[in-house]
Amino acid sequence: MDFAQIIQTVAIYALPVLFAITVHEAAHGYAARHFGDNTAWSQGRVTLNPARHIDPVGTILMPLILYFATGGHFLFGYAKPVPVNFGRLRNPKRDMIWVALAGPGSNFLQALAWGALLLLLHGLGLQERFFLGMCMAGVSVNLVMFAFNLFPLPPLDGGRILVGLLPWKQAVAVSRIEPWGFFIVMALVISGIVGSLWLEPLIALSKIAIGLLLSPLRWLLL
Repeated sequence: MDFAQIIQTVAIYALPVLFAITVHEAAHGYAARHFGDNTAWSQGRVTLNPARHIDPVGTILMPLILYFATGGHFLFGYAKPVPVNFGRLRNPKRDMIWVALAGPGSNFLQALAWGALLLLLHGLGLQERFFLGMCMAGVSVNLVMFAFNLFPLPPLDGGRILVGLLPWKQAVAVSRIEPWGFFIVMALVISGIVGSLWLEPLIALSKIAIGLLLSPLRWLLL
C-alpha cells in the first residue's frame, strides 16, 4: 500500500470513525441521564463534540500505529469512556443493561444510516468513489464497533449487559473479571478467537438485518 493510498484511506475513514465513537459515548451518557445518573451530563460528556470523547492515545495514536504497522489489516482504538455511576441509576442492575446497550445500539443505527445514504447516492447516479467509499466505511466501522462492544466480557458493553442479566451471585463473579478484561479481550483478538467466533458471525447477521431494513428504500429507488 503506497503513501497516497494510505492518506486516501485515512481521509475516507476519518469522519465515520469520529461519528462512530462520538455518538457511541454520547449515547451512553444520555441513557445514564435518562435512568437517573447525571455524572456524564454534569461533566459535559453528553455531546456530539468529538473533542470531548477523543483519547489522544486510544483514538488517534494507537489506530494509526496499528494501521501502518499491519498495512491496514488490523485496526483497534477506543475513546474516553463516559463516566457512569451505576449506583445512581434508579434500578442499577436493570438500568445498566440499557446504559451499556445504548452505545452499540447507536452504532447499529449509524450503520443503517450510512447504508441508507449509500443507497441514495447510488439512486441519484453519483459515482464519486470517495463518497461511496465513505458510506461503505461508515457501515463497516459501525458494525465492527457494534459487534466488538457486545462481546460478553467486562469492561466491554456486552460484559456489562451480561452482568445485568445474570443472577446476583454469578453477576458478581463476572464483574470481578473487569480489571483484567481488557487484556483477556486483546489476547482473544490476537489469537483470532474473537474475530472468527464472534465478530464475523455477528457482523454477517447484522448485514442481513440492515439489508432487510433497507429493502423498502431500495425498492423505492428502483
